Amino acid sequence: MRIASLEAVPVSIDVKPLGDGLGVAPYVAGYTVVESAERLVIRLETEDGTVGWGETVTNPSPSVAVDLVEDVIAEEVVGRSVWEIERVVDAFEYPYMRITPLVSGVEMAMLDALGKCFDAPLHQLLGGKVTDSVPVAFCLGILDPEESAEQAAAALDRGFDVLKTKGGLDADEDVARMRAMHEATDGRLDLRLDANQTWGFEEAVRVGARLEDAGVYPQYLEQPIRIDTAGSYARLRNRLRTPIAVNEDAYFPYNLYELLKRDAIDVAVLDLIPAGGVMATKQLAGLAAESGVSLSHHSSFEFGIKTAAVLHLVASTPEFTLAPDRVNYALEDDVIADRFEVVDGEMTVPTEPGLGVDVDEEKVAEHRIPI
Repeated sequence: MRIASLEAVPVSIDVKPLGDGLGVAPYVAGYTVVESAERLVIRLETEDGTVGWGETVTNPSPSVAVDLVEDVIAEEVVGRSVWEIERVVDAFEYPYMRITPLVSGVEMAMLDALGKCFDAPLHQLLGGKVTDSVPVAFCLGILDPEESAEQAAAALDRGFDVLKTKGGLDADEDVARMRAMHEATDGRLDLRLDANQTWGFEEAVRVGARLEDAGVYPQYLEQPIRIDTAGSYARLRNRLRTPIAVNEDAYFPYNLYELLKRDAIDVAVLDLIPAGGVMATKQLAGLAAESGVSLSHHSSFEFGIKTAAVLHLVASTPEFTLAPDRVNYALEDDVIADRFEVVDGEMTVPTEPGLGVDVDEEKVAEHRIPI
């Protein structure tokens, strides 16, 4: 089954405002405020008409991302058999320009088409699922302590067991928000605090110690200090009882390896797009698990296409022991026909061939970004 065409469409969908169901906009993440989700939808078609779908980021810009997929990656992909995934992924190790996230989206489309070719859901191609549903973490931007407490209580009432919130703008405010959420839920909600590399070493120590002194023990502090600082992470972990997680560091195999070698982290928050695809993430998961490190999966307002890929990956990879972050429920719309629902804090793993989702091409056209 050879690939006949590869197309990319940039799409933007608004995020529902706070107070509208599971809405979270404006989602404040450090100095970034998210009110809409911008993604690149990839459409692959084989010579026999089988269509595979992928999803990735629009970086560095929608027009550049489209050109890289259709003019650069397509040169290597079109004409290949749909199962030649390793050859495609290995063909783009450019030393001066990192296009790994775009290649990851193409890999996703190839896996979707391959599953449809064999009439098998993706999780079967990955070794078989170990669960039918995946617990997910509710994600919340930076709010004041009172609003954060209200949102935490609402998330608990909706069946979530885990809440991840952003931080890093004001350490005092971060501590106050975490304490307010902990008290509002009587400690029944596991909390994650993501500082997005904004703290210095001393500040990270003080925040962690202040939370511990207040009886608040987050599930983990995520990327509290900058990447490429394995020695600092090792010292930070020795100073605190709170588990330490990395996210951006986990996108690079060498960084993750160094952190594991130094016994510097407790959790790796992986992401199949910057990591190089589903298969590459499987390799990282095995490396981390052998070192006794727990795993979760990152989220960045993905549509239903990538959400399906994450659910297949997590359900077929027992090393993922912590709930993945998810925010797709907060979108005003989606490009898939039947949107994923969160029931008692969990999402059901698709069972249809490939990714197991039907992409609505009219929705893709409706939300297309002009370039």
